[in-house]
Amino acid sequence: MYGWQVVAPGPDIRRSLRWATMLVPRPGPGELLLAVDACGVCRTDLHVTVGELPAHRPGVVPGHEIVGHVLEIGDGVTGFRSGDRVGAAWLRHTCGECRYCRCGAENLCPDSRYTGWDADGGYAGYTVVPAAFVYRLPDGYSDAELAPLLCAGIIGYRALRRADLPPGGRLGIYGFGASAHLAAQVALAEGATVHVLTRSAVARELAGELGVSSVAPAYAEPPEPLDAAILFAPVGDLVPVALRALDRGGTLAVAGIYLSKIPSLDYQDELFQERTLRSVTANTRDDGRELLAFASRHRLRVRVTPYPMARAAQALTDLAADRVSGAAVLLP
Repeated sequence: MYGWQVVAPGPDIRRSLRWATMLVPRPGPGELLLAVDACGVCRTDLHVTVGELPAHRPGVVPGHEIVGHVLEIGDGVTGFRSGDRVGAAWLRHTCGECRYCRCGAENLCPDSRYTGWDADGGYAGYTVVPAAFVYRLPDGYSDAELAPLLCAGIIGYRALRRADLPPGGRLGIYGFGASAHLAAQVALAEGATVHVLTRSAVARELAGELGVSSVAPAYAEPPEPLDAAILFAPVGDLVPVALRALDRGGTLAVAGIYLSKIPSLDYQDELFQERTLRSVTANTRDDGRELLAFASRHRLRVRVTPYPMARAAQALTDLAADRVSGAAVLLP
């Protein structure tokens, strides 16, 4: 099979990646072999490719928003049949025994492992995934539409919950890419007022189409104090900006796995009056199931920019330059 490998992480994306011939992997016990029907292009893939996240596996195949169909079933796997359409996401292993796993916080498991970082992902024709971390997918969506739900959707959903937005509250969203455009729709469906602040003119246009209350550049002041905010842009300079926009008791959730340095914070202007700053770390499988159940009940408008699998380097380059509207998705 053909696929992409991260061979030299660094700022030159085309030198970082190699289009290579690889053996089709075989499923071990507890695993499924999937034929990849679509793979979303996540900003985390970009962080892995350019070296903003440290390499965990030399020559890893990136990609963790995988929609595929089952080709082969490993020993001990039940509940799946050949041909089933399923999804695989970022989280692919936890120990199940530590105190975090036992209390429902498996995303904090010290032994957690991740698709497209610790193990080969979906920028290829085939991939192997643990059956215990596979998702059943809702009907009514194409493969390309489903792919972004498997990370952008899930992490946006978790970030929204971590932001503690009250019913009917005022939400600010900083950065408006794949994850944000899905989280905004969840918030709107639940009755929130949503204000979007982003540098990308393309993203501001999309936000307006989705029916948010206001759209402005990233460093602008929203038209009213916010009850909650989510920072999707990996820009540490926006943390104090977003904190200052919060009303008393408001919460800012930082959704990315990578963030540039945060400048020093002014306690009186940015943290006092019980404002809260929270990070978001990966997701649990329950987050994924809840988001996909929500998508089954509420038809989300998933904005997709498709690319052939052989043009993954171009997709990542466009993502880095804010030229992607919604979510980039690789198709065979």
